[in-house]
Amino acid sequence: MTADQAESFARQVMPYRRQLFGAALRLTGNHADAEDLVQETYARAFAGFRTFRPGTNLRAWLYRIQANTFNSRWRARTRRPAEVPMEEAPPAVERAASARSAEDVALSALPDPALRSALNRLPDYMRTTVCLADAVGYSYAEIAETTGVPVGTVMSRLHRGRKRLRAQLEAA
Repeated sequence: MTADQAESFARQVMPYRRQLFGAALRLTGNHADAEDLVQETYARAFAGFRTFRPGTNLRAWLYRIQANTFNSRWRARTRRPAEVPMEEAPPAVERAASARSAEDVALSALPDPALRSALNRLPDYMRTTVCLADAVGYSYAEIAETTGVPVGTVMSRLHRGRKRLRAQLEAA
């Protein structure tokens, strides 16, 4: 956009600043958010001013840009998780202690306490492989992709994990 076009833009749209701010304040309900909305409206209008057809309703065009900008922000805000001030959030230790992994949930659902105990005694990498294969039903390739190890390693871990489980269950 040339300097003359920028001056033309400013001359045409700046008279609507107060009206746009009033509408933005009604939409947002907050003075600071309304200022941000008007600023973003002007930025988008400036970027798209070459698409405006002279002789059409400039005010309506600006209001449409403002409404679309507000709606985009609202949709983005509804997709974001709720924000909690740090003062109100539980300490990290409490959050970590209360969180259970999917593996813990699956193990707690096992009917046989001896099997659950034997699985818990396996090293993490073996327990994960055995659970994914035998409890979830994943193929070797799916386990390899999930754990990030080669298929041969999955086969080896599964064989050794099952062998250890069998030995622990027979000893119990």
